[in-house]
Amino acid sequence: MDSGIRDLGRALREQIGRVIVGQDEAIRLLFIALLAEGHLLLEGPPGTGKTLLARTFAASLRLEFKRIQFTPDLMPGDLLGTNLFNFQTSTFTLTRGPVFTELLLGDEINRTPPKTQAALLEAMQERQVT
Repeated sequence: MDSGIRDLGRALREQIGRVIVGQDEAIRLLFIALLAEGHLLLEGPPGTGKTLLARTFAASLRLEFKRIQFTPDLMPGDLLGTNLFNFQTSTFTLTRGPVFTELLLGDEINRTPPKTQAALLEAMQERQVT
């Protein structure tokens, strides 16, 4: 591994460690997921700092962060965005959903309908929204 990346990782862990205590393995895995351009599943009981960890990680790298609370009534359009018709210009304008961000935290994904889960998983796999 390049020493520059190693130094960046060390500095990042130290910076996040000032806010998040006792989550060294989760911080390491977040950094690996970022470098691998992958995804990470954070699991744990409520109140263990998962949201704070993701928010702090994004802030320390100056990444745009969004959080989605998945609920049984969440629709794919709520996640991906919708095309809205502008009556003045007679055109459609895309209103982007929260999936258009650099770091996204999805909370309680299992609670949302299968169509919404499929839309999220497609965006994650394809790395684009269709």
